[in-house]
Amino acid sequence: MINWQDISKLHVITKLETILGKWFEVDMFYHDHHSKLCSPQREKDYKFKSHFMKIQSKMNFGFDFMSQDMEKLTEEFSAGKYDLKIYDSYFKHVKGASFPIWIDGEYAGSVFAYPFVLDTVTTSEMAELKKQVMECGISEGDAQMACDKIRKMWPRELEYLKELCELSTQEIVEFHQVVAKKDNHIQELSAQVGDKYRYHSMIGKSKKMQYIYALLEKISTSESSVLIQGENGTGKELVAKALHFYSPRKDQMFLAVNCSAFNENLLDSELFGHVKGAFTGAVKDKKGLFEAAHEGTLFLDEIGDTSLAMQVKLLRVLQEGTYLPVGATAPKKVDVRIVAATNKNLKEMMARGEFREDLYYRINVINIALPSLKDRQEDIPLLMDYFIKKRCEESGKPIKTFSKKCLEKMLDYHWPGNVRELENEVERLVVLAGDEKVVAHENLSPRILDFGMSQEPQFKGVNTEGTLKDAMEQLEILMLGEGLKRTNFNKSKLAKELDISRASLIMKVEKYGLDKRNKVA
Repeated sequence: MINWQDISKLHVITKLETILGKWFEVDMFYHDHHSKLCSPQREKDYKFKSHFMKIQSKMNFGFDFMSQDMEKLTEEFSAGKYDLKIYDSYFKHVKGASFPIWIDGEYAGSVFAYPFVLDTVTTSEMAELKKQVMECGISEGDAQMACDKIRKMWPRELEYLKELCELSTQEIVEFHQVVAKKDNHIQELSAQVGDKYRYHSMIGKSKKMQYIYALLEKISTSESSVLIQGENGTGKELVAKALHFYSPRKDQMFLAVNCSAFNENLLDSELFGHVKGAFTGAVKDKKGLFEAAHEGTLFLDEIGDTSLAMQVKLLRVLQEGTYLPVGATAPKKVDVRIVAATNKNLKEMMARGEFREDLYYRINVINIALPSLKDRQEDIPLLMDYFIKKRCEESGKPIKTFSKKCLEKMLDYHWPGNVRELENEVERLVVLAGDEKVVAHENLSPRILDFGMSQEPQFKGVNTEGTLKDAMEQLEILMLGEGLKRTNFNKSKLAKELDISRASLIMKVEKYGLDKRNKVA
C-alpha cells in the first residue's frame, strides 16, 4: 500500500500542513487502514500548530485518545458510510475533519485536520471541555490556555478546511500512483535481468554461465544422458534439476543420490531395491531409486566413486533399461533419464582401469563443464547480492548492503569452496553484522581477510636494483625458463602463451642459452 514515510517528506504535503496551521491553527494528521498514526506528530520536538494539540500530546494518554477517534473513523470509512466526516473527538465539543483515502477501490487510511470547535460552541460547553482537560492531568492554567486558543471554525472557514484536506488526500493518492508505476517498472526490469542472469535456480552473468544456460536450453527436451563435471560447490545438482524441470519429464519425480555416501552393498540396495529375505534385515520388499524415478530423472552424483561392479549394473540400465533388485531372480523394466556428475577426471581413471570406458561414453553423451567461482569473478557481486537478500528475508531483518572494502576482499579471494563457500560466508556476515545496515569487512573470516597478504612477490628471483634493461632481461630469462619447463620445451605452445611469434621466442631462447634442458632444469 502507501509508503507513509515518503508522504511526510513530500513538499506539497508539508506546504498544506503549513497552510492549515497558519490559517486555521489546526494540525494535519494521516493514518493507515489499521488506524496507525503515520504522520510525524509523535516524533520528539515536533512543533504543533495547535496549542490544544500541544497540550494533548503532553497527557499520559493523549495519543491514545486520538487512536480511539481513528479507530472509529476507520470502521465507518471501511464500511463506505462517508466520503467526508466532521467527527466528534474524545474531548467534548472538539471536532476534526477527515477524508478517506481510497487506492484501487480499497480503503488505505485517511487524512484529518484536528482540533477545532464550531462557532456555535457555548461558554458552558467550553467550561466542560476545560474540566475534562484538567482531569487528564493538565494544570488549570494550561487547560485554560488550550481552550482559549482552540480555533472556533465558522461555516465559510470550515468549507476551506475541507477543500484543503481533500486536496491533501488527492496528492497522497497521486503520489502513490506515481511511486507504484515506478516500482512496477523496476520490477519489470528486475524480472528481465533475472531472466537474463538466471536459469532455474542458477545465477550468473559471466560468459561461461551464459554458455551453460544456452546449452541447457538446447538439450532440455533431449532424452540423452548428461555428464556434469566441476569442482565441489559449483552447483552440479542445480544443473541436474534445471535439466529435469525444463524437460518433458518435469511432472514426474526428480531423485538424487550421492554415490560416495554408501558402500557398494548399500548403494546397490538404494539404487535397485531389494526383495524380502535378500539379506539379514531385509524383512520386506523395498523399492529402489530407479523404480521410484520411473519416467522421471535420476541424478547420480559422484559417479566416479562407484565400484567397477556397480558400473556394470549402471551400464545395463543405460543400455537395456532393465535392472535386477538385490535378491531378485527376474529383472525389472524402467524408463529413467540419467544425469551423472563428478569432480574427478574420469579419463585418467579409465587409463588406470578404475572406470569403465563403455560406461563413460554412455553417460557422457552430452558434457557440461561447470566453471569454478574463481573463473567467473563477475558473478561474485551478483551472488553476494542474492544471498544477502535471501538471508535477510529468512531472518526477518532489513536488507543489508556490503561495504566497498568488504566487496573488494570478497572479490580478491580465490573461493576454493566455490558458491557453497560464498553462501556460507554471506550468511556468517549477516549474523555478525547484527542490526548494522552495512556489512563491514572486519567481520570477514580470517582466511578471506588475510588472503594475499603473506603471498610471496610474483617475481621473487628478479633483481630490482641496477638498470631497467638488466631487470627486464632477468625477467625474460625467468619467464622463458619457467615456461619451457611448464610446456616441456614445446616452443609453439609457449609462444602462444606469451603472445609472441615462434621465431621471436627461438631468438630469445638462443640469446639467453636456454635451449639446453639442463640449463632450466
